[in-house]
Amino acid sequence: MPILDYDNGLTADEQTSRLLYFCAVDEADNFIASLSAGQQRWLSDTGFTARAGNTALLPGEGGGLDAALSITSDSVIWQSAATADALPEGSWKPICVSGQSLAAIQLGWGLAQYRFAPHKPKRQKRARLCLSAAEQDTVAQAELLGTHICRELINQPANIMTPAALADAACDIAAHFGADVKVISGKALPTYAPALHIVGRAAESEPRMVDMRWGSDGPAITLVGKGITFDSGGLDIKPSKGMEIMKKDMGGAAHVLGLAAAIMAAGLKVRLRVLVAAAENAISEKSMRPLDSIGTAAGIMVEVGNTDAEGRLVLADALHHALTDDDAPHPDFLIDFATLTGAARVAMGTECPALFCNHQETATALMRAGEALHDPIWQLPLFESYDRFLDTGQAGLSSTGSGGGYGGAITAALFLRRFTGRDVNWAHVDVMAWNISSRAGRPKGGEAMGLRATFQHISELAETNS
Repeated sequence: MPILDYDNGLTADEQTSRLLYFCAVDEADNFIASLSAGQQRWLSDTGFTARAGNTALLPGEGGGLDAALSITSDSVIWQSAATADALPEGSWKPICVSGQSLAAIQLGWGLAQYRFAPHKPKRQKRARLCLSAAEQDTVAQAELLGTHICRELINQPANIMTPAALADAACDIAAHFGADVKVISGKALPTYAPALHIVGRAAESEPRMVDMRWGSDGPAITLVGKGITFDSGGLDIKPSKGMEIMKKDMGGAAHVLGLAAAIMAAGLKVRLRVLVAAAENAISEKSMRPLDSIGTAAGIMVEVGNTDAEGRLVLADALHHALTDDDAPHPDFLIDFATLTGAARVAMGTECPALFCNHQETATALMRAGEALHDPIWQLPLFESYDRFLDTGQAGLSSTGSGGGYGGAITAALFLRRFTGRDVNWAHVDVMAWNISSRAGRPKGGEAMGLRATFQHISELAETNS
């Protein structure tokens, strides 16, 4: 699968380019007044209104297409994406009338190019943004690559995106950037990651842990991703509607692999480690059962409260190794991504990931980056009182707790914290990883959420510690 090949929507063809003016909404009247009389009349006769997100084609003296006008506000990324969809085929040279960020424009333009339709005829040629090599922004291009990888991995059907295929994708990314990678599977896995083994042993494609490492300087950054390639719910089986898009349950793994690719593409000075716990939650005679007691890599026995709460089990093993493996540095920043709970969707909706964090400074930095980049992420509390719900008499820890289903996103995060401790600079992102409908630059299907905000935060950590 072409996870490393993406269309950024750019061209260097200046000879055939038409001008594309990006103008802020509060400056639009003055700019329109500077156009030719014919162009002003055209805008008036066609009923054009200078609202943010609107795009107009502008005729030349001879009556042909000469230029275009895009009206923007502070959401330049998404307005650029809308413009990319609105313009006809050809090369367009951006002119930032109001000082808009060219990086934001090319990011939005690139995000608009993505389509997942491998079994449909190729789409028609689209408008291209004309930028020289010097004008192409390294960060924007790295974020586009990371987002493409994340979307592409999530969108793959589960019969193709198996645990083995997910591990292979990680190996492809590692090979492309010269990273070291190993995959723990087979007879070695029950000892190394017993909970991951138990969750995935019912499936035809066996579970595996991916461990990728890159970089030798800077802060130690560890990314952990939940890689459940399909979630039936196990013996506590989901209803058919709830199972419909469960190919996205490896969205956490897709996020950290996309984020890792962005980090490596941008050449950030960090010591990067990526752990992906890959498995399918299937049903067979080998399935774990409700109230089973299972071991974890940390040596903590866990009582299985519900077999559909498998993600936190595989993350428990990965988080333990993120902090304890002797051949890896202790992380200065540890973050996991996971499509972990429906409770987070109830609390936050489908478009804003829930953030849990040990360090308030880190949480504030991530939210600030999300707001600035139009990549929202918002903090929920690690509410201490709910930690008691995880205690159980049968084992050391309950996977789902005794809170009666209330505060499910919080208790899941508290469960994970049992495997990180309170002092680690750790963040947990409970993410939908799926657009339920299409908007400019954000097609229906797999989506990167909080990825760009996290990339920005890691970039700041790299700069601060360089």
